[in-house]
Amino acid sequence: MPYQSPISPGYSWYEATVGERPGYPALDGDVKADVVIVGGGFTGLSAAAHLARAGVDVALVEAHRFGDGASGRNGGQLGTGQRAWAEDLEEELGFTRAKALFDLGEEAKQHLLDFAATNNIDLDYMPGQISVAHKKRYLKHYRAHAEIMAERFGYPHLTFLDAGEAARRLGSRLYHGGLADSGTGHIHPLKLLVGTARVAAAAGAKLYEKTPASGIKSAGGKVHVTTPRGTITADKCLMATNAHCGGLEPVTAAHVMPIGSFIGATAPLGPDSPVIPGGESVDDSRFVVRYFRKSRDGRLLFGGREIYSKGDPQNIKDQIRRQIAEVYPDLKGVEITHAWGGYVGITLPRKPFVREVMPNVVSAGGYSGHGVMLSNFTGKLYAEAVTGNRDRLKLFEELKIPPFPGGPRLRPALLFLALNWYALRDRI
Repeated sequence: MPYQSPISPGYSWYEATVGERPGYPALDGDVKADVVIVGGGFTGLSAAAHLARAGVDVALVEAHRFGDGASGRNGGQLGTGQRAWAEDLEEELGFTRAKALFDLGEEAKQHLLDFAATNNIDLDYMPGQISVAHKKRYLKHYRAHAEIMAERFGYPHLTFLDAGEAARRLGSRLYHGGLADSGTGHIHPLKLLVGTARVAAAAGAKLYEKTPASGIKSAGGKVHVTTPRGTITADKCLMATNAHCGGLEPVTAAHVMPIGSFIGATAPLGPDSPVIPGGESVDDSRFVVRYFRKSRDGRLLFGGREIYSKGDPQNIKDQIRRQIAEVYPDLKGVEITHAWGGYVGITLPRKPFVREVMPNVVSAGGYSGHGVMLSNFTGKLYAEAVTGNRDRLKLFEELKIPPFPGGPRLRPALLFLALNWYALRDRI
């Protein structure tokens, strides 16, 4: 019987193909550490690995199993730079800060690949990403973006695609054109997560699964994280709960909201399939973005359906199959072998939320769909800050991230209305 995550619906193709997925004990008793981390996704495990390797005594608690949240169930696309285009960041923040943030994102990409190579983590890495426009009027912005990135931000890896070239590269005529990015790629995220946990444990980090944090208190220069069967007392705390903060800490809950996103994996399409013959990952220009790619064994992994309220969706396979057929009509009746979902953390401006939410407690999350590389690197930057260099983490801490409006009771309803309005705009 496949393991079923208690917080995310469906059994993922990642779980079916990750190989050995070691288990870690639950906390039983009180523990002291230099740093306590709440959340065992990419951010938390990366921070634990880098802190432990630097000689810091670190303990990490995860409410479920490592990989049950977005870090083990996402689309696997790395992207480039930050979630926002660099020229948009320049307009808001000025060139110096925009360039520093773009460079940080690019360093995050390289760090992820280097970390995997150094630690013998097979990521199923495949190069290339294509971003396509679902409305013709967007093409002028795509063309300009490629020029700006090469000339102003030193990134020469974007190539503009007209409608014909986009159709050839995707095997679909749905889109009007777009950009090919040869400087990035896509991975098997659960393999990275399992590998990062192994690195952290081998370095001496104390890792605890199935250990929910029921409270965080900062007093007298110490941080106390309570759990059902013990308390961890530490000098510092990293909250890396992302979309799963719940009622644990109110500042994070006000700034990082969960959105459910869902993926289906088809049966292998075969070597003669016209679908994405180059093996790139794909994302489109919808606000409710569709993201898809080919796996190493030739499956189409297609994500796109979102929900904006709690509760498991019905008929994930049928709804994903309908979206696949819009892009690839010949796959109308394709077999979907796996369908799954999870909750991604977003912020109002789609920028990472990194902030000291109480004395000695830093919260990090809200990567807004750009978290595969940014979350891992934010964990590293937090470790840098603990060991003496906070300059680079400050680039994220200084971003202005307003809270979602409405307060705890009205916030989910307002988000539901707003995001469904944007989803309607995608169709008109």
